Amino acid sequence: MGVFENIIIILYLFLLGYLGFLGYKQTKNTADYLIAGRDTHPFIMALSYGATFISTAAIVGFGGVAAWLGNSLLWLTFFNIFVGIFVAFVFLGNPTRKMGYKLNAHTFPEFLGKRYDSKFIQIFGATIILIFMPLYATAVLIGGTQFLALYFHVDYHMALLLFSVIITAYVIAGGLKGVMLTDALQGSIMFIAMVILLFFTFDSLGGITQAYVKLQHVWEQTVAPLSQISLQQLQPGSPDFMMKLSMLWGFEGWDKMPQFLSQGWLFVITTITLGVGIGVLAQPQLVVRFMTVKSKKELNRAVLIGGIFILSMTGFIFIIGALTNAWYFEFNEGKNALQSAGSIGKIIPHFINTAMPKWFVFIFLFALISAAMSTLSSQFHTMGTAVGRDLIEPLIKKDLNSTLVTRIGIVVMISISVALAYAFNNEPAIIARSTAIFFALCASIFLPSFIGGLFWKRMTKTGAIASMFVGLIVSSFWLLFVHFKEAKSLGVCKALFGADSLLSGKIIFVDALIIALPLSILTAIIVSLMTKPLSQTHLKKCF
Repeated sequence: MGVFENIIIILYLFLLGYLGFLGYKQTKNTADYLIAGRDTHPFIMALSYGATFISTAAIVGFGGVAAWLGNSLLWLTFFNIFVGIFVAFVFLGNPTRKMGYKLNAHTFPEFLGKRYDSKFIQIFGATIILIFMPLYATAVLIGGTQFLALYFHVDYHMALLLFSVIITAYVIAGGLKGVMLTDALQGSIMFIAMVILLFFTFDSLGGITQAYVKLQHVWEQTVAPLSQISLQQLQPGSPDFMMKLSMLWGFEGWDKMPQFLSQGWLFVITTITLGVGIGVLAQPQLVVRFMTVKSKKELNRAVLIGGIFILSMTGFIFIIGALTNAWYFEFNEGKNALQSAGSIGKIIPHFINTAMPKWFVFIFLFALISAAMSTLSSQFHTMGTAVGRDLIEPLIKKDLNSTLVTRIGIVVMISISVALAYAFNNEPAIIARSTAIFFALCASIFLPSFIGGLFWKRMTKTGAIASMFVGLIVSSFWLLFVHFKEAKSLGVCKALFGADSLLSGKIIFVDALIIALPLSILTAIIVSLMTKPLSQTHLKKCF
């Protein structure tokens, strides 16, 4: 590396250290450490929310999927902005903020537990987080570490150690204040890098109109001829096999939606669009952000900032991902993106290294590292609070130093995540599915109780608990034994029944959330109407 690269690295680390120290200096009590003192600026809150949501896997993974399946993924961008930002901030944000303040709740499990006057719900919520979020964090940790090791030519284990120590330092020292301040810095880097990348991509293809004309031409030249070849004639997992599979799923071009109700349509709409777009509403590390601002005004001001950020992070990378096919065809001997890069996960990194100037490759590396660090820091903080505030304190039933216990919890959960990252480095396929698993589980388990708790006074403790168990059982069954991605990757169904899925046909393309969430909602309503409501005194305290 040259002098320029070394200066940028030192400056970046200095800023992270300074912001972590600033968070430490501003942390005076438990509320400061756990929910950033309830007085966060809307700009910081919006960028922190967005940067926490968008990980390296979202940029590289979904960018690669967009190169494979095209701009149909833009429906996820629409849902992320409309549901994940507008609906979340405008309709859920302020009721969550107000109720969290009235109940003196500092975490998502504590919020649910106090709303339903149930220690069990608080402990159960913390347990779900502690079982599944480490796998989610490990997937992000592996992705970030692999990029560091590849670019700087260092040993994976050394990169993992340094990466983890840096994040641990500012999370433990600065609490949620430190996390949100560094998130804002990292989100800004991600935004700038994505805008530059979009400009370079369109410019290299002759502008917006020319780019999409070329994109359709590439499909006709590299994919359409596969209609004359059967899937059995192609090597499983090869680029041509994957493109032929997309055709069989109902895709007819990178700039078109797949055929209505085809396997591809069900995959894009239920798994990608609804699974992630709705699942975001019940993410514990995101819900807690609503409790970090002091009024509804700050939440409303954050909508525009958050919407623009999510548009640039998901919308831009989906557009760029699809257009890499046109770039590769024009500049790489008539091949599409998958044929050139070899696999979906390699498309975006290969495109950046091949098509972009060297100085931008270095900048984009920091965008990817920032995406990983912003997501991981929030995950580590959430897991730490789940250990300390939501598990140890309710079980021990003694007055403890919440900040100290949470810091110990953060160290424990980071250690577990790092150990998993060591163990699964060479076998990332199963662990990588944990992102989709975590989103589906959180929505199915938490969403009915969360929204019902905010808006329906008749929602009961028994209804909430029953809803959570139905969500957990149904979504787990669907993920383990039915859905074509998770069931095959996890291998439980294959081991027990000798088949990748218990069902067949289009139904196996339907996401677990689509099955489990309606049943969880129905359970919450029916059981609540059949059981004794909470006391008026408690409801008055909540509302």
